[in-house]
Amino acid sequence: MPLTDVAIRSFKPGPKVAKKSDGGGLQLWVMPSGSKLWCLAYRDSQGKFKKLSFGAYPEVTLAKAREKREAAKVLLASGLDPGQHKKTEKAHKAIAEAHTFALIAAELIDKKRRDGRATATLEKTEWMLDFALPVIGSRPIKEITAPEILGVLRSVEVRGRYETAKRLRAVIGEVFRYAISTTRADTDPTFHLRGALTSPKVTHRAAITEAKALGGLMRAIDAFQGQPTTIAALRLMALLFPRPGELRLAEWKEFDVENAVWTIPASRMKMRREHRVPLKPLG
Repeated sequence: MPLTDVAIRSFKPGPKVAKKSDGGGLQLWVMPSGSKLWCLAYRDSQGKFKKLSFGAYPEVTLAKAREKREAAKVLLASGLDPGQHKKTEKAHKAIAEAHTFALIAAELIDKKRRDGRATATLEKTEWMLDFALPVIGSRPIKEITAPEILGVLRSVEVRGRYETAKRLRAVIGEVFRYAISTTRADTDPTFHLRGALTSPKVTHRAAITEAKALGGLMRAIDAFQGQPTTIAALRLMALLFPRPGELRLAEWKEFDVENAVWTIPASRMKMRREHRVPLKPLG
């Protein structure tokens, strides 16, 4: 006879475990301690008798226990063991919860470091992530949603830091794409946030585009009364267009005057690849 809530509440503990059946293998075990536990008795595909716990009454109601019984029947009909299925789901959940945004972001930074990325680049990425980690760092990466990320970006944007918010979205997206490539995430929520942020206003800097004006610049450099090394650097900047850091740390051994080539080592290049710059006659 199926159980009722009235009957369940009336069951009193005895010296031994009392098993009350609801049918279909679902049982309520009344323990000597007074607790009441739901269990499902079933046979697996090999005919072996097993039991599966559904939790305690009244936390797990009679209706909920019956739902769990029916779900187990579906699994059995499909040739699956409900008990093993529960263990697998629990393991998957534990793994997903361990794969937090902070953990995967740290892995990505380590990978960039092994790839030889510049220290300044790594520090900038870590600085960006510091905006996000207090909010979503401890969250399993699979569970993070676009609205959560938008909240992080808005907290930066509201300070008027539009460019930083834009770059932060890109960095967070990079973490998600790394998680996808390592099979720990399925989608990149930042993709859905395109167009959600205020576009930063770009201030274009004046550029010399006429030969006459360029000549004036070169004459001004020649007339400059500063350090000889500064004058040489200004001339080379105008002729070769290197990044300031590439030129500032240059050494004489990098310059092959005979073949008119300046070889910048990979350690000083942004992309960590050796770069060869042809030297012009005035260089």
